[in-house]
Amino acid sequence: MKSSEMSIGDLAARFGLAAHVLRHWESMGLLAPARDPAGRRRYTAADITRVAAILRAKEAGLSLEAIGVLAAGAGPARQRDILSREAEALRRRITAAQASLELIECALGCDHADITECAHFKQAVADRIGTAAASPSHRLGGKPM
Repeated sequence: MKSSEMSIGDLAARFGLAAHVLRHWESMGLLAPARDPAGRRRYTAADITRVAAILRAKEAGLSLEAIGVLAAGAGPARQRDILSREAEALRRRITAAQASLELIECALGCDHADITECAHFKQAVADRIGTAAASPSHRLGGKPM
């Protein structure tokens, strides 16, 4: 092995990944490491850069499928389409996370000892099941709220 090459274990350790993650990315076509005469994977500086780019794209919310298409050199129109869809999916996740955070912050500031007694929580549950605002007369699990 050349000093500039890394084994799968060394590369995985460098990025805090399990080796099976790198093998999975290879099966998806995201990585194509060279092999030594014994068939062992050997990763170069270019592979290290590729792994860092994949991780950054994942941190940005892109799916492995989208990363694969983008990395394969899709044309500008296809890249824009993929990125637009990924951006919209990310906006939906952000909206859901924000709503979750608001519910938790509301619960933290609520005077009710039991969160299920909170009017805001009841409304969130009612919204989730598509009913009018839950009132004290509504029953959840057979128990009065």
